[in-house]
Formats: sequence, C-alpha cells, structure tokens
Amino acid sequence: MRALTFLVAALVAGNVCAATLAGRVVGVLDGNTITVLDAGKAQHKIRLSGIYAPGLKQAIGTLSKQNLSDMVYRKQVTVAWEKRDRHGRIIGKVGFTPEVCLTPACLNRADAGYEQIAAGFAWHYKQHAKEQSRDDRERYAAAENQARAAKRGLWADPAPVPPWEWHRAK
Repeated sequence: MRALTFLVAALVAGNVCAATLAGRVVGVLDGNTITVLDAGKAQHKIRLSGIYAPGLKQAIGTLSKQNLSDMVYRKQVTVAWEKRDRHGRIIGKVGFTPEVCLTPACLNRADAGYEQIAAGFAWHYKQHAKEQSRDDRERYAAAENQARAAKRGLWADPAPVPPWEWHRAK
C-alpha cells in the first residue's frame, strides 16, 4: 500500500511540475536564452530546451543571438517547461507565432528552438535529448541533419566547435 501511495504521489507531483508560462520577450541574451515578462510583470530567464547555440564570443554567436531576436523579441510567447537549470533558468520549449504566414500551417505556434537548429544557429543538444518528447527529438535531429547537409549557419564552417567543448577549453 505504501508503494502505491508513493507512486501516485510521484505521478501527481510530476504533473504539478509541468507548467506553461505566457508573456512577452523583453530580452535576448544569446542564441538560446531569453527573458520573458509575464502578465504580473515578473521577469523569467528562459533557456530553450533541446538546443545549444554558440556562445557570443564564438564564431556566429552574435548571428545566432540576432536570429533568435528576430524571431521572438517583443513578441508574445508560450513556454512549456518542467524544470530549472543550475543557474535557476527555466528550461522550456518556446512557442511563438511567426510574423509572416504563407500557409495555414504557420498559424500554429512555431518552436523557437527547432527554428534555431533549422537555420543552422544551434546544435540539437543530444546530451539532454532524453528530456524531450520523442517527436521533438526526431524533429530536432532531422533539422540539424538538414542544416548540416545544406551548410547553413554554423555548418558552413568545415569544423564547427560545439559550445560545450568551447566552454570546457576556456
């Protein structure tokens, strides 16, 4: 009976931790981190889940930041999240509505992390892929493969240095 009670409590606690945050992007710190202002005027640092963008001092780091800024700065976003990182930032999937819609499908909220990878401005961060849904893991991996093949963004460099290696070397 205790085991069943513990299991039910764990499942309920797991569902309570999953959350959605809505707000306006008021800052873009780099290619994978934004600041969102919610309706109560509280600011939240958000790290896009499933991606790792080059640091600002790395090759194309500022272009990565600019691409993310062009997508979401001053726009309403939704953030689906379940945890925070060691720096207290929310790790979440950031949805937004693109400014230009050429098909009815674009009326669905776009995924900023996926878009960063598809544009060649971030890696699919496979070390944390287990935290993503299966669908997102597959979409992000395919987007990275397509960006590599097309030599978009960071993939134009014949030997791009992943940010986790770049940080380790510093």
